[in-house]
Amino acid sequence: MNDKLSVLRLFTRVARTSSFTRAGRELGVSQPSVSRQISELEADVGTPLFVRSTRAVRLTEAGVDYLMRVEAILEALEEADHVARGSADLRGHLRVALSASFGIREVIPRIGRFMDSHPALHVELLMSDDRQDLIAEGVDVAIRFGALPDSSARSRLLGRSPRMLVAAPDYLARAGHPVAPSDLSQHAFVIGPSSAASLGWRLRKDGREASFRAEGRLMTSVNEGATAAAVAGLGILAVGLWGCRNEIEDGRLVRVLDDWTLEPVEIHAMFPPGKALRPAARALADYLAEELRSISAA
Repeated sequence: MNDKLSVLRLFTRVARTSSFTRAGRELGVSQPSVSRQISELEADVGTPLFVRSTRAVRLTEAGVDYLMRVEAILEALEEADHVARGSADLRGHLRVALSASFGIREVIPRIGRFMDSHPALHVELLMSDDRQDLIAEGVDVAIRFGALPDSSARSRLLGRSPRMLVAAPDYLARAGHPVAPSDLSQHAFVIGPSSAASLGWRLRKDGREASFRAEGRLMTSVNEGATAAAVAGLGILAVGLWGCRNEIEDGRLVRVLDDWTLEPVEIHAMFPPGKALRPAARALADYLAEELRSISAA
């Protein structure tokens, strides 16, 4: 039974990654062994499950149907094991997708207590400022920022992070301190992934609202780069509290127009569509929702 389950788990990773080599690397199995086990599975099932090429492997029509049924079985089995053991006992491999900056600054410092509570659970953090494909990457839960697009994926609101304008003291010494939103047009801006989705912002104060559109002199593809650029005095940065908390606390960055507020950014846990919600993914979302209250309340 365990051998068959191992083969089925291997099959799902080959299907989701379109690669024998990558699936084997993830599961600690050599590429020749992966190929052999998949061939034996196909012989057992009685039909090809993959079309192989020099570049990748892809599912046959029968393979697509088989994958859907196998994943449902594996997830139901995991849920049954979890219920039988009790809700506090989580085990297996949990894959979490999130931005590198948020992972380093907010999740890694907090996740230790969650893992201590579930010593049989292995957590893999897939950290990138590019949005990962939940299905292809085999992600169990992803942390996403901002309004969610229409999607068949399920989600849970974890909290809201205040956003603010920040800059280095030496930049403000050179360029001057804005005293009103209209002054922002005279300043340079740094644009990172967390602020690049829309270059227009609305500031509010005492029932009044002001809009401005940032023209970034420097744009970067990673949030840590944007924060570093602001610290280096290259301009004003619009960023969530999670992206600049340390720098504000030690004085490398200061608030700009701190009596005006930007719309907070929502933080969601997203779960892949078409799959049962894993108990470990749900538990981590519950844990992070509680842990991130300090950001929402700031």
